[in-house]
Amino acid sequence: MIKILFICHGNICRSPMAEFMFKDMVEKLNIKDKFLIESRATSSEEIYNGIGNKIYP
Repeated sequence: MIKILFICHGNICRSPMAEFMFKDMVEKLNIKDKFLIESRATSSEEIYNGIGNKIYP
């Protein structure tokens, strides 16, 4: 299993976009079962009252 982790400041824009684009790429290549692809933040700045903000549209 190949593990890919995309990281950005708040995980509401850049890293989720990269995560979903990469997931789409490996799915189209029919190799998604070989990957674990996720995104995370380096800051808790986008978390309020224990709830994180949604992905920015």
